[in-house]
Amino acid sequence: MTTEQKTALSKVPEVTILFWLIKIAATTLGETAGDALSMSLDLGYLVSTAIFAGIFLVAVMAQINAKKFLPTLYWVTIVATTTVGTTLADFADRSLNIGYTGGSSVLLGLLLASLFVWHRTMGTVSVESISNPKTEMFYWVTIMFSQTLGTALGDWTADTQSLGYLGSAAIFGGLLLLLALAYYTTKVSRVFLFWAAFILTRPLGAVLGDFLDKPHDHGGLNLSRFTASGVLLVFMIVCISLFPQRAAKKAH
Repeated sequence: MTTEQKTALSKVPEVTILFWLIKIAATTLGETAGDALSMSLDLGYLVSTAIFAGIFLVAVMAQINAKKFLPTLYWVTIVATTTVGTTLADFADRSLNIGYTGGSSVLLGLLLASLFVWHRTMGTVSVESISNPKTEMFYWVTIMFSQTLGTALGDWTADTQSLGYLGSAAIFGGLLLLLALAYYTTKVSRVFLFWAAFILTRPLGAVLGDFLDKPHDHGGLNLSRFTASGVLLVFMIVCISLFPQRAAKKAH
């Protein structure tokens, strides 16, 4: 690959069906792994958040310092955002007694503010523009807020609105299908559709994760959080190993 070709690529993956499958698995893993540390190991939300935040910071720095797109590193960083997002949202919603509605509202505001500042600063929030450290920082901060929001939003629909885990999964899955339909049949902004889908995959993963590991009397399957996390991790590894991903083309 020539130098010109290399500079035409970013350090995030091309958005394909495979990308969305791995993303949903990663968000579900974030829920089960986050709960495994905070609940199964009884470390609590604050300590678990500190542990996952440390992992997240190391992963983000490695991602930003990388010279090219590295699929494994990218998805490790994504999983790190989902785990810390899970425990951070649970800490805010439950330990700080903000509640699911309050937590979702605050996090939605932070997410929208992040996208607004990013757009005002860089002129676009397209993933095709992610090719320098400053833009990458905006990207990962925005993802961090979206992952945290997803946990709170998933809990809000499943518990506060009493829709249950499967009911909530059906709603978020249905919304994702509508976005896919809009992508293939309309000229709605691709940047808007991407971020809308990216945000919605997180609460979908959150309620799917809760469905897997929550007790039967709460509407879950009561599976081991460690087992569920292990299966999801293996699925991600298989996808990354067997189906090569390309870097997204950089916008010119």
